[in-house]
Amino acid sequence: MLLPKRNFRSTWVAQFIKHPTSAQVTIKNIERELICPACKELFTHPLILPCQHSICHKCVKELLLTLDDSFNDVGSDNSNQSSPRLRLPSPSMDKIDRISRPGWKRCSLTPRTTTFPCPGCEHDVDLGERGINGLFRNFTLETIVERYRQAARAATAIMCDLCKPPPQESTKSCMDCSASYCNECFKIYHPWGTAKAQHEYVGPTTNFRPKEKLSKDIDYLIGKESQVKSQISELNLLMKETECNGERAKEEAITHFEKLYEILDERKSSVLKAIDTSKKLRLDKFQTQVEEYQGLLENSGLVGYAQEVLKETDQSCFVQTAKQLHFRIQKATESLKSFRPAAQTSFEDYVVNTSKQTELLGELSFFSSGIEAPEINEEQSKVYNNALINWHHPEKDKADSYVLEYRKINRDEEMLPWNEIEVCGTSKVISDLESNCNYAFRVRAYKGSISSPCSRELVLHTPPAPVFNFLFDDKCGYNNERLLLNLKRDRVESRAGFNLLLAAERIQVGYYTSLDYIIGDVGITKGKHFWAFRVESYSYLVKAGVASSDKLQEWLRSPRDAVSPRYEQDSGHDSGSEDACFDSSQPFTLVTIGMKKVFIPKSATSANEPENRVLPMPTSIGIFLDHDKGRVAFYDMDHMKCLYERQVDCSHTMYPAFALMGSGGVQLEEPVTAKYLEYQGDM
Repeated sequence: MLLPKRNFRSTWVAQFIKHPTSAQVTIKNIERELICPACKELFTHPLILPCQHSICHKCVKELLLTLDDSFNDVGSDNSNQSSPRLRLPSPSMDKIDRISRPGWKRCSLTPRTTTFPCPGCEHDVDLGERGINGLFRNFTLETIVERYRQAARAATAIMCDLCKPPPQESTKSCMDCSASYCNECFKIYHPWGTAKAQHEYVGPTTNFRPKEKLSKDIDYLIGKESQVKSQISELNLLMKETECNGERAKEEAITHFEKLYEILDERKSSVLKAIDTSKKLRLDKFQTQVEEYQGLLENSGLVGYAQEVLKETDQSCFVQTAKQLHFRIQKATESLKSFRPAAQTSFEDYVVNTSKQTELLGELSFFSSGIEAPEINEEQSKVYNNALINWHHPEKDKADSYVLEYRKINRDEEMLPWNEIEVCGTSKVISDLESNCNYAFRVRAYKGSISSPCSRELVLHTPPAPVFNFLFDDKCGYNNERLLLNLKRDRVESRAGFNLLLAAERIQVGYYTSLDYIIGDVGITKGKHFWAFRVESYSYLVKAGVASSDKLQEWLRSPRDAVSPRYEQDSGHDSGSEDACFDSSQPFTLVTIGMKKVFIPKSATSANEPENRVLPMPTSIGIFLDHDKGRVAFYDMDHMKCLYERQVDCSHTMYPAFALMGSGGVQLEEPVTAKYLEYQGDM
């Protein structure tokens, strides 16, 4: 099998020798055929082994020496693995085993290897009695390798630009002439004693442009020397001016702060003086009241005086004094019966509220009336799984960047610090917000270090639970004849009139037509979850809520038509009164949306008048399911306000559920992510 391969190679080589030009492209791709399998380099004096593979002469010797050393030192621990004559790694154990096999012939006096492992085919070949001396030299392969070496050198060599064909390899390149020369041409074109002999030359190169460009730059700088000196002088003046202006700005800032200090000192003195005055008045009142009550004590004051009056024997004098004394005693008696302090001890009215001033001082920064405050776009700003804040700036080109600030508003209205985010554009998505909380947002523009005033604050209420991501299920109970899903499965539409036409005969006998149900493709088994959707304004009737898995399969397997008692006129299931007439066999807990209205189901606490249960349809409607507590609630997403809440059986897996009748459409809210901004920009 190896002999034909040798003949084919010899034939190809013969063709290459006869037609070297036609094989120039081929020679670039035959490098792997010219690599010795032992040393992995181009062949050097290749020898032909009996297996028709070639190997370098030196590699054969080194392999034989390595095999002999390995055979002799296979049990020794002191074998020299770093001998300079061994260019190849030590043989593996399988090669040592082959050496030790009986097939290895060794002379008793002069051990000599006659069996050789070919590194090309990895088979043992017999070198015969003569060993290496019996191998033939592969002159054809050696010629091809030499031609390959020359072609490789020619491919990378820089040839002389002035030689007559064929050109010689260059030895120098003149940077002034931008040409390369061999030794002979350089002597001819740069004769000794001429101006060209002074040209700068380097090793062979093809890159002359950098020196030309550098020379032009140097010439340009030399020609602009006076201009450079003038600019340096101007820069020195600017530096001095900057230093003076900086000191002046510091002085102005100190003046402003000193004015604030003076105002604070004045207000401090005024407040302390008012407190001292009030304190003195109250103490005086208390002192007067104390003296009055001390006069009521026995044997002192009014009592003693009254006792002395009683001793008066002159009737006329007694009557004259007793009338006034009686009035004083009566007043003192009434004072004892209704004791009340003459003044208050609390100074609550004198507590200084500095929260607003503290906040303003914290925002104290450089301000220029030339930059107007941005305006937050309330219609384009929203909160769902994350918050998306959009704003508009009338002088967008004059602002370098914006700073978006947000903070949580506690129920006790405690002032929490603002979180700041630097933004280059006019919108930002904020994540990691707590559920069921109010957040305030505001933004200001920056031009350098100058800040605009803050925008008007926007307060958004986060959903009551983490957002639940799902898509519409196009398999479980989905009626593709009546409902149409988009490719993303986040929008469903009811084909207008189809269900009415298909149920036309049953309409004549007075039965309701059926609703077309569709559920989410992911169920809920625990925890709190929230999702939102939009109902198209043209929708006739849409129901939304949750469905229980234990009754859902039975419901979807049974025929859903007008004959079913679930759709009788008296069932109340589709009348918007689920609480009053709720059927425990039904898997659905829904509210009704349609004709741009939301219909709240009846309940024991709500009024029975229909107008009290009809609300305007919000832009988006949210559903909050607390699986652990068995509660479902429906929210107005525009104000994050709960519209309706009721108990629901969550003993099994719960699914988001929707139903449509007539023309209508439901679009699931898309989670707010960073890609949402790109999508908005494309729109």
